[in-house]
Amino acid sequence: MKKLVFRIPATALLAAGLIAICVTPVAWAVPGLQALYVLPLGYAYWVVRNRTTVTESELVARGVFGTTTVKWDEVKSIRLAEKGWLKAVKTDDSEVTLPAVRFMHLPALSLVSGGRVPDPSVVEEPAEEPAEESVESEK
Repeated sequence: MKKLVFRIPATALLAAGLIAICVTPVAWAVPGLQALYVLPLGYAYWVVRNRTTVTESELVARGVFGTTTVKWDEVKSIRLAEKGWLKAVKTDDSEVTLPAVRFMHLPALSLVSGGRVPDPSVVEEPAEEPAEESVESEK
């Protein structure tokens, strides 16, 4: 069974470390501000948790507060949202955000979905029309 997992790159965790370093002088200057460390921890949790898993039978969108599973039969289309992010439009017109899936991932999404999602990078050749035969008469 084909399976593809879209995640936020692990290098994004470097930003959480940088935020923690930047917060440290302020957090220890005033008693009680150690709560500021919740910011980098929350961001790191967001990076690790958000993902979309695609198989031949379903999409699983996992966010910070929950998981949504959608069978391919329930997907009407894939919509391009702001900044290249994708959303799955269900047959009841509700939308499911696909974390970490961007427009550039459509060819891979098409491959794993078994063609249920069209690949925009494939250009179909127009059907060849039979060439008209020109008949020249000799004079």
